[in-house]
Amino acid sequence: MLHKLSGLFALLILIFGVWLTFNFDQPQYEPDTDLPVRQFSTDRAFKHVTEIGKAPHYLGSREHNIVRNYIVNELQEMGLVVQTQEDYILNDYGQIAKPQNIITRMQGTGNGNALILMTHYDSDPHSSYGASDAGSGVATILEATRALVASGQNHENDIILLFTDSEERGLLGAKLFVEEHPWAKDAHLALNFEARGSGGNSYMLLETNGKNSGLIEGFKNAKPEFPVANSLYYSIYKMLPNDTDLTVLRENGDITGFNFAFIDDHFDYHTANDIPERLDKETLAHQGSYVIPLLDYFKDADLSSIENDQDLVYFNLPFGYFVTYPFSWIVPMLILAITIFIGLLIFGLSRKRLNLAEIGKGILASLLCVITSGISAWLLWKLISFLYPSYSEMINGFTYNGYQYILAFIFLSIAICFWMMQQFLKRSKPASRFVAPLLLWIAICAAVAIYLKGAAYFVIPVYFGLLQFALMIFLEKPSRILMAILCFPAFFLLLPFMYSLPVALGLKMLFATSILIALLFQLLIPVFSYNIRLKGLSGLSLLIATIFLIIAHFQSDFNEDRKKPNSLVYMLDTDDQKANWHSYDLRLDEFTSQIFNDTDEIGANGESSFSSKYGTNFTFSKEAPLLDLPSPYVSLEKTADSLGSTIYLLKISSNRNANRIDLFELRDINFESFKVNGLEAEALDSEQENLHIFSNRWQEKLLNYYMTDRDTLRIEFSLKDENKPEFVMYESAYDLMQNEKLEVPERKSWMMPKPFVLNDATIIKKTIKVEE
Repeated sequence: MLHKLSGLFALLILIFGVWLTFNFDQPQYEPDTDLPVRQFSTDRAFKHVTEIGKAPHYLGSREHNIVRNYIVNELQEMGLVVQTQEDYILNDYGQIAKPQNIITRMQGTGNGNALILMTHYDSDPHSSYGASDAGSGVATILEATRALVASGQNHENDIILLFTDSEERGLLGAKLFVEEHPWAKDAHLALNFEARGSGGNSYMLLETNGKNSGLIEGFKNAKPEFPVANSLYYSIYKMLPNDTDLTVLRENGDITGFNFAFIDDHFDYHTANDIPERLDKETLAHQGSYVIPLLDYFKDADLSSIENDQDLVYFNLPFGYFVTYPFSWIVPMLILAITIFIGLLIFGLSRKRLNLAEIGKGILASLLCVITSGISAWLLWKLISFLYPSYSEMINGFTYNGYQYILAFIFLSIAICFWMMQQFLKRSKPASRFVAPLLLWIAICAAVAIYLKGAAYFVIPVYFGLLQFALMIFLEKPSRILMAILCFPAFFLLLPFMYSLPVALGLKMLFATSILIALLFQLLIPVFSYNIRLKGLSGLSLLIATIFLIIAHFQSDFNEDRKKPNSLVYMLDTDDQKANWHSYDLRLDEFTSQIFNDTDEIGANGESSFSSKYGTNFTFSKEAPLLDLPSPYVSLEKTADSLGSTIYLLKISSNRNANRIDLFELRDINFESFKVNGLEAEALDSEQENLHIFSNRWQEKLLNYYMTDRDTLRIEFSLKDENKPEFVMYESAYDLMQNEKLEVPERKSWMMPKPFVLNDATIIKKTIKVEE
């Protein structure tokens, strides 16, 4: 009887392995206000989130000052001496502002080497409340600092608390600190707390200019209770255009460190939904579970010896286990796996436990599983996008029902794999079925050993697969329960990445998840090769996928919990003395249809996107009433001539409470020199004859000035005499909804301003050129 039920038990064990993979990797939240003052309390930290997340507090807003004063007061109540650092700073992308960093330093007993605890306190303009991004980081550091002060412990290293400003506007506060503040030269390590969502695990990601072993060994020695990190994320992260404050510290100050960030519920990122109530307290507790042990370890560690000459492969397992081994093991481990595989293959063929024809069919089935899963997922997402066009309004790519889609596509891929096994392998020897998956995964391991070394731990599930392969060759009917248990490493090491990929990069990556699930399924063949009803499991998996698609359908609408983003701006063209409404939305809704109709659609070639993160252009435009908005003062004049060149001074001063000025070139100008508010832009390529000022320019965008007051923007530049400067300026204020003359209707309660674009703004457009 037990033998007959072993297939069911094996299936239940696999389900348990999946459950185990996604549990015990995060602390459970329990009310902890009454914890001793020397311990980190999630509830005490959450009180800071509540205060910080009361309102949007972007650079230049009144609430921005309120949040800054709140942080300063909290630090001063701990007895710390607080300073602010304020000045103009210009980055390589033409973004300039005057951030105001909050900084304090806790003196240690050592030689002055410093550890930085860092986050940013500004929210994204103009509607994000910034509770998670990065109110959670501020709260984590404030509570950890309070606990450290209350403990009365001495520490050898100095501890610098750095709350940067203008992170959301070009990482400018971090750049100001590392380039201008004298304390930056004492810093050797930074812990940075960030967020790209409002829940889920907090991932540890490294920033280092050298090898990672010093950081990883320090992290391991600190013994955080719930480490969530692996070297695959690290390798991918190094190849991406990283954009955290810690990146600036690493690139400009050679300060190495850790990022701790969570990405689940990505649909809340930079939106009006980023409020305290939507921040998961388990996630906040996870941030606290990092900061306390790492602060306790690194406050007395030798920070000067963190740099090392060796890279490590690393990954976490359930129950807080953290495994590391050096890159030098990668090739030997791969060679050993290949040797064992070839040895078992030769032995199996010689003893007729394997059949070449069946192995060939297995290779075909494996490839078809992967290819069919990927194509089916790609086509299905195209169909879903067509049937639910409102998803396109969430331009970050992750919908409110995104998790249901992830599960639906996972089970669809599983259904396809079960069906393929039934069609191609039902009469094959079990061991012959498993040759192709092992061959495929060994090939993958060989590729990552060359191109993506951080993923080299993929060879570990292969070793367990080789053990299963040996059992299948040597035993007529090996225990399916044992086979199921041997699949656990594959779950632990591969499933989290497959799940997080579409969360981090958008649901357009569901096809990649489906391909990866099909590859993972190949490692489960030893369980499903012995008298399990594959056809029934294929149908069951398809049914489950359908159920999740149905659930996603019923959660596809917008409501007060799942707010619909939309957009509207008013632009006054002072050159032509006309005004227009503009929107970035692809489809009209109850809010925008009060302004536009379908004939107002302008396609993809509208006005500039003002450096939108996703390159979003205006899609609707309609004539608007002409208002007498206070036009900025603009002056462009020649100031000197020198050796075939002309020096110009451009001055722009706002006559209203504007928030930003965007400057575009009408001609492709190569500057000989360029200064903004006294800051000189450096040439990106000193060998070129002309000066190319800023990298990654979008169309003809020259400069973004984010205003904290009405300071005059002064630009001094020189050109060869044959060049004539001509610019287009857009001065924007986030006051559209407050402008009584425009009478813009209120949004419905289930709507919110669209993030990542210049929105809810009145814009003044003006051409600037030298008056002859």
